[in-house]
Amino acid sequence: MPQLPVARVVLDGPLPHLDREFEYAVPPDLADRAQPGVRIRARFAGKDTAGFVVARTGQAEHTGKLTPLRTVVGDEPVLTVHILRVARQIADHYAGTLSDVLRLAIPPRHARAEKALTASAPPPVPDREATIWRRYDAGPAFLDHLRSGGAPAAVWTAGPDWPDGIAQAAQAALSAGRGVVIVVPDHRDVARVDAALSAALGPDQHVRLTADQGPQARYTAWLKALRGQVKCVVGNRAAAFAPVHDPGLFVWWDDGDDLLVEPRAPYPHVREILRARAADAGAALLSAAVSRSVAVQAWQLPEISARDAHPTVHIAGDEVERERSGPAATARIPTRAWQLAHAALNDGPVLVQVPRRGYLPALRCADCGTRATCERCQGPLALAGPDGPAVCRWCGAQGAHCRECGSTALRATVVGARRTAEELGRAFPGVPVVQSGAREVLDAVPASPALVIATPGAEPVAEGGYRAALLLDAWALTERPTLDAGEEALRRWLAAAVLVDPAGAVVLCGVSRQLPVHQALVRWAPAAYADRELADRTALGLPPARWLALLRGEDADVRQFAAGLPADWERLPTPTQTIVRAPVGLDDPAPILKAVRSRWSAAKSGGPVTVRVEPTAGEL
Repeated sequence: MPQLPVARVVLDGPLPHLDREFEYAVPPDLADRAQPGVRIRARFAGKDTAGFVVARTGQAEHTGKLTPLRTVVGDEPVLTVHILRVARQIADHYAGTLSDVLRLAIPPRHARAEKALTASAPPPVPDREATIWRRYDAGPAFLDHLRSGGAPAAVWTAGPDWPDGIAQAAQAALSAGRGVVIVVPDHRDVARVDAALSAALGPDQHVRLTADQGPQARYTAWLKALRGQVKCVVGNRAAAFAPVHDPGLFVWWDDGDDLLVEPRAPYPHVREILRARAADAGAALLSAAVSRSVAVQAWQLPEISARDAHPTVHIAGDEVERERSGPAATARIPTRAWQLAHAALNDGPVLVQVPRRGYLPALRCADCGTRATCERCQGPLALAGPDGPAVCRWCGAQGAHCRECGSTALRATVVGARRTAEELGRAFPGVPVVQSGAREVLDAVPASPALVIATPGAEPVAEGGYRAALLLDAWALTERPTLDAGEEALRRWLAAAVLVDPAGAVVLCGVSRQLPVHQALVRWAPAAYADRELADRTALGLPPARWLALLRGEDADVRQFAAGLPADWERLPTPTQTIVRAPVGLDDPAPILKAVRSRWSAAKSGGPVTVRVEPTAGEL
């Protein structure tokens, strides 16, 4: 018999009541290969099942005969001790299963990539001065702490040069001999940080890790981190579990972006993964953004804020402007916005942010004002262009017939980016009009005069900064029926405003009545607004101040599932889901919910019930 003849294994399976380790016998021919961390296959419930060895022991807890392992799949120890501990913590935090988290953490094996990757060591980290951080209060102190091998945690309210700032923070951590993981929402952000890292660190110091790289490229990048050939990884949420050696800094950009929420079970947010990793590894933690999410504000981290000047922000349609310009002051593009755009176009590009894509994405009856909906499915009607018929955005059916008055005449409720570009092109003859949105998202535009029409999140960077920005239809963002409407509106406005040269100006248009979020934009005070929102949610018992979970499934199944929860848990049924809220003072409700999931799974008495722990504010 080999030494340590028992393997403790976690298997790939979604059933909550089987979320534990299993013991298998290690055959003599696999004794040298079945090491902790390697992939294996084993028989379970009559089927070959994939899994990982997590430990080898000399004595089994099971008193009967152990089933032997079938095979070892590759000799690479892909599941590190650190990743295993963090994956278990994330699974428990979200009332999920370990196998679901490991599926997110470890990419599928690519044998050709394992064989093709040759051994190499990263070159020395160049010593360059971190000039960006001088412009931020507490910025130099944060970097000094990183260089000394410390583990500071901070929230950074960044400016337009944030990719360079992240690269300089990575350089500081790498100079202390520690690894760095950087997570950003999308491929455009990855490209910007990748370029900044190349400039700051030089070649072969970091890798990109994204879900869209392709199997071999992604696995090769992941293996380079696992084998210690690079100690810095940048990517989208696929990089959150990157296995860098001796991690010393975890950074993520724009906490409020919903792309940082994993759409697969157990639906973790990147912030929770990186926070767990930093705590386990004794590493630094940096949440960077132009705005501030309420979830991060609840952590009460030390702040790194800018001393830089910001562009002046005006709210169109105030009393002075109404007296001066009359009805034009409250037009979709009011007088002040027209004047600012005309003047700014003499010097360079002007950004126009439009919250809705398309041409006319929402319509009403021109006679009685009833919302225009599809006769087949009751979905919203829209116009895709100036000449086409009204089309249902849900099912694609054509035609319009008002269910109230019978009229076929329509008028616009919301104007989309394409129609806006068409109108501005006529209003500013001879000025180039550039669009950036769903069909084609631009990365950058030159410094020459142009009107750049973009939807939120698709704003290209302008060389030298925009000379002005018009933020249209403010009401369309603040009147969204979600808990985070104000928070998300401020995030989108600031993301556009920060691209404007500090000597320029920003005009917020479409404000029917002024709200705290509008004043937060004028004062450039995202932290103060997040504090206000947090106080309101604390008073109302809403997240992140109060623990919530969502239950989704057939009504009867959800009711039966919820009946298994403690009697003092609140149950708030809605048309699409049931919200459950744990009582105040309960230290960690997730294990209770996970135990109910396990009993439900084992009993097999009902249909599937999806559990979403700590849902985003946009889901409420």
